[in-house]
Amino acid sequence: MGHNHAHHHPDAADYGGAFAIGIALNLGFVALEVVAGLWAGSVALLADAGHNASDVLGLLVAWGGSALARRPATPRFTYGWRGSTILAALANALFLMVATGGIALEAVQRFSDPRPVRGATIMAVAAAGIVVNALTAWLFASGRRGDLNLRAAYLHMMADAGVSAAVVIAGALVLLTGYAWIDPLTSLAVVAMILWSTWELLREAVVMALAAVPSSVDAARVAEALRALPGVSRLHDLHIWAMSTTEVALTARLVMPGGHPGDAFLREAAHRLHHDFGIDHPTLQIEIDQGAPCLIHDH
Repeated sequence: MGHNHAHHHPDAADYGGAFAIGIALNLGFVALEVVAGLWAGSVALLADAGHNASDVLGLLVAWGGSALARRPATPRFTYGWRGSTILAALANALFLMVATGGIALEAVQRFSDPRPVRGATIMAVAAAGIVVNALTAWLFASGRRGDLNLRAAYLHMMADAGVSAAVVIAGALVLLTGYAWIDPLTSLAVVAMILWSTWELLREAVVMALAAVPSSVDAARVAEALRALPGVSRLHDLHIWAMSTTEVALTARLVMPGGHPGDAFLREAAHRLHHDFGIDHPTLQIEIDQGAPCLIHDH
């Protein structure tokens, strides 16, 4: 048996300050939007406040997941709490879905009962939102490619910046035309934007939660690379899954009739899996008997 640990992901601990700053900025902005939305009678502002509130909760969950993932392994949690980041990413996606439902419901109701809104107030508050959300997104930009948890935070903030820009446009159109229905129509456009940006996040989080092969790994190419290793006549019981939003694990049984190749072979195989496929924790079982049965039926 051979295994290897090689971590190439950004350390989530480095983003503790980013989480704290992002949460503080967005909490202040949510309060501003609620007050301004009630005063201006804008469902767009109130809807965006609800969405930003869900993002504050999402940032807290993502921060908590990152903190739990650093806890050491125990006899029961043999991988530690790495999977907490997967649960956090999944929760973030679900938060956004719930928020979009509330936004859509309120917008539809406003179509049948339109109310006048103060366009200038909407524009001023939403413009501030562009700055707040873009700044928060920038805090997570450097880690978004290597960690689904950080990518969730980044995408949420970028989506919010886009939403705020749409609200600015709605405010301008209300001022120019006087048509109150533009406000709920903008809210529905917000829903479409959020769903578009969230779908991929939700899909990947579900894939990870079900211990499926992450989308970043081509299982067929991994199998081909393992079969091509010198001395390997057969490969079976290959399994690839996400240990966390940044780490991928692999187990496989290699049939090598010529005998055990030694530790150097295992180190080289682990290096290739890490370098070529980003697999951090491979465990390889070497078997000599060609007739060894599969533990789980492979397709």
